[in-house]
Amino acid sequence: MTDSDLIDSVSEANQTALSRLGSSKSLYAETNGELDPDPVLRAAAIAEDAASETFAAWADDEEHTEAADCFATVADEEAAHYKTVAAELDDPPRAADGETPAIQSVLRAFDDTVKRVGGLVGRCLVAKKSKEQYTGYFTGEADPQTASLFRGLGNDVGEQIESAADLLDAVCETEDDRERAHDAASEAIQAAYDEYTESLEAMGVNPKPVC
Repeated sequence: MTDSDLIDSVSEANQTALSRLGSSKSLYAETNGELDPDPVLRAAAIAEDAASETFAAWADDEEHTEAADCFATVADEEAAHYKTVAAELDDPPRAADGETPAIQSVLRAFDDTVKRVGGLVGRCLVAKKSKEQYTGYFTGEADPQTASLFRGLGNDVGEQIESAADLLDAVCETEDDRERAHDAASEAIQAAYDEYTESLEAMGVNPKPVC
């Protein structure tokens, strides 16, 4: 299995979860039903800030040099994303102000290089879906400038996925390594999906699409 095949395999194995995380209900869940620009921006800011903290911590204690460099780069990008989103708010929140997003809690428990790289893949696939939703939301709000902002952040996530693919090649020496990376990616995605489901159900909303 090549590295791009592994990412495709993760996407396919988690197709349902990623599809629903890429639905309009995901923003509803993330904002606890407050679908106004300010709550949407605040949710986005917290997600970026929490991700930056996670990857910075990984970079600090990662022994694999290439992995540590990649994690540090992603941490810096996420910190820049936070500042970009925070600039749209009068009183921007920090991740420490609220509960840690479920996906970040799972990622922070990974202390193995292979699992961390897999977790990075999973987080990027989830983040790509969320950026698409933010872009679509602000397009619908007739705010092309903010929609373009999130489209740019989504492009950065696409590049992070490419970096994660290269890193998989560097750290996965065996098929067992690739399977562990695959499982870690799926665990991260499932954490985000479980949080999405629980949030909607708590508001009395069916998390499954209505056909």
